[in-house]
Amino acid sequence: MLVFALAVATTSPSTASRTLRIRGADISFTLQEEAINQPVSDNGREAPVEQILKDNGANFVRLRLWVNPLRGTSDLNSALTLARRAQAAGLRLLVDFHYSDTWADRTSQQPPAAWQGMSYGELLSTVESYTRESVAAFAKQGTPADIVQIGNEVTRGMLWPYGQVTLPDDENWVGLAGLINAGANGARAGNPGRHPLIMVHSDTGGDRDASIHFYDQLQRHGVGFDLIGLTYYPFWNGSLADLERNLRDLAYRFGKDIIIAETAYPWTLSSSGGAPSVVSTMQALPDAAQYPPTPHGQAKFFAALNRVLREVPDGRGAGYFIWEPGWLPGVGADAAKGNTHNNLTLFDWQGQGLPALDAFKPTGTDG
Repeated sequence: MLVFALAVATTSPSTASRTLRIRGADISFTLQEEAINQPVSDNGREAPVEQILKDNGANFVRLRLWVNPLRGTSDLNSALTLARRAQAAGLRLLVDFHYSDTWADRTSQQPPAAWQGMSYGELLSTVESYTRESVAAFAKQGTPADIVQIGNEVTRGMLWPYGQVTLPDDENWVGLAGLINAGANGARAGNPGRHPLIMVHSDTGGDRDASIHFYDQLQRHGVGFDLIGLTYYPFWNGSLADLERNLRDLAYRFGKDIIIAETAYPWTLSSSGGAPSVVSTMQALPDAAQYPPTPHGQAKFFAALNRVLREVPDGRGAGYFIWEPGWLPGVGADAAKGNTHNNLTLFDWQGQGLPALDAFKPTGTDG
């Protein structure tokens, strides 16, 4: 098993972490942004997004992986390219397996077209071999995954219907557990000399009861994993106080390191590129009085999030990944949807870095 700083916490329950161990970003749209000649810069200096993040203190990137998507949209070749660039910049790697040809989240977990019609047994074998071969591809090119995320926001399951948790008559935890374990086994086999850590990701950042129920069931059904991954967008998942309560109780109950796998905060309530933003009102932000949707308010939010994680008991708050900080107007989520997150970036619409790039410092900033 790969051992590094986030894997084991030995501090006492009352001791906070001095620095945040993981400060990362999901940069999966990068090649698509560059294809439309959308540069990014910081303090007037234009550079690749991964280098700007590194220069501001980031130490990880997260890359999503779809099975057979449109070419150049989160396919394996694109992820391998970004992994090489991330390593060259001095960044470590988390690979986010969606096990779909497109977006997988709490609302949709559609199997890849090539996997549909398989039996459950065939699906288990396919998940294991696909994960093994993909992880091996990263290792073969010298950019091994430090963390592998088995499924994306799998609170309601993955690869529906076999791994769907909420069914008309019951909760199918056995089906989900088998699929996660198949993926985890494949990830470990893909790099036997340097096993990645396994993260299971739910979308319940501010919901203590839902989080505990989910991870309780995983443990009860024999799922082997190393890291708890949570989605936390305050406009969907509640206040920082809600998150803090959840993190504390998860740390005490499960004794595992916790990562905020996705997070973002607006620097404006306006939108650009013809697509309305997912957050456009002050009322959508539970902590808007403390952290207004302005460039400096965004920076203050991430400074507070950094503190919340460093104060998780036993040092279990490992860190966070800001979701797509460079996803600027001009690249849509897919052929049918525009960019509804364009006011959640860490760059303005001209590609100039915002104060919240300080979020990647080990102790953030009080901005």
